[in-house]
Amino acid sequence: MKNILLLTDFSDPSKNSISYALKLFEKEKCAFHLLYIQDSTNYTTDDVVSQASTSLYDALINKNRLKLIAYAAQLESEFDTENFNFQIMVDFDSIIASIKQSVRNKDIDLIVMGSNGATGAKEVVFGSNTLNVIRRVSCTTLVIPEDFAYQQPKEMLLALDPSDELQGKPLDEFFKFVTAHNLKVHILRFDSHTDDHHFNETDNAALSGYMKDAAYNYHLITNIPMEYAVGTYLQTNPIDILGLIMERQNFLEHLFAGSTTTKISKHTHFPMLVFHA
Repeated sequence: MKNILLLTDFSDPSKNSISYALKLFEKEKCAFHLLYIQDSTNYTTDDVVSQASTSLYDALINKNRLKLIAYAAQLESEFDTENFNFQIMVDFDSIIASIKQSVRNKDIDLIVMGSNGATGAKEVVFGSNTLNVIRRVSCTTLVIPEDFAYQQPKEMLLALDPSDELQGKPLDEFFKFVTAHNLKVHILRFDSHTDDHHFNETDNAALSGYMKDAAYNYHLITNIPMEYAVGTYLQTNPIDILGLIMERQNFLEHLFAGSTTTKISKHTHFPMLVFHA
């Protein structure tokens, strides 16, 4: 059974991402763990004092726990299938700490979250926090853009930068997903050396092992920034979902430049599945 963590703040983007995930996995046996996080970093002493007439538990947890129970019941009614079961969790912690704990304790295979690109003080879980989850939580993450209507995916693009290798856990997870959903595969490999055919040979050798006799599209791209080429490819091909591999990067790289994954995730309007090396 697949364990899937569904992050919600009861907003429309989060509900849309959850609906997408339930439709995507409707033929698989899944335990969906609905998680609402009361971010402790945004909760002040004044908030507690202002609610002194109620217990701290009621003020911080119980109201949202009851709301989450009702939401889970709604999903069970809407997606009436024996393949699904729902569990609820409400946590008072920092967002990243709570997600990491849930991934560890519940043996989570996949995190699902929405993204509306929100900025500023009104952000709760999504927007730039989506990028923080991608960067800091080592678990495959599916990000669904705001208002993206579900359509059964048929074709998937995997974008590889020069440091990504077509082997190991990320690629195993990628091809399991592709096989489970019977997707046509597109690969964009980026290389800064125009006269180097190393990637072309090694990648196609690896792909022939993974794909066997199945058809795939492979393109070696040079001298074009990855985020630009990916954006163009998404607009000119019938891609339904984008795959990326998140490498562990130096903190200063994130601080001053940001990763290619981060740059792409800020602009894509397609569902994005991020694998961790």
